[in-house]
Amino acid sequence: MLSTDTDILAAASSWRRDGRAVALATVIETWGSAPRPVGSHLVVDGDGSFLGSVSGGCVEGSVITEAIEVIEAGTPRILEFGVADETAWRAGLSCGGRIRVFVERVD
Repeated sequence: MLSTDTDILAAASSWRRDGRAVALATVIETWGSAPRPVGSHLVVDGDGSFLGSVSGGCVEGSVITEAIEVIEAGTPRILEFGVADETAWRAGLSCGGRIRVFVERVD
């Protein structure tokens, strides 16, 4: 079951109050068939625990890895995922769409 955006943002706030390092990933743009709409969130802590979804599972592993790097570096980044023959089964969207995800550290 996917958590609501309110749950995810509340979790990010709660995790920060508990002293955990946190990053928030947000879908900022979609093209074609995308599994989650613009505004969908995924919150990640420094240990890789997460809540929410930006892709319904297709690229969450890559987003979590990038979010941990953003936590460590403190520099936000924009990620783009789509489908290409050579990447469709690694970190891509097999549904044929593309998404852009903004990842930022929550201070």
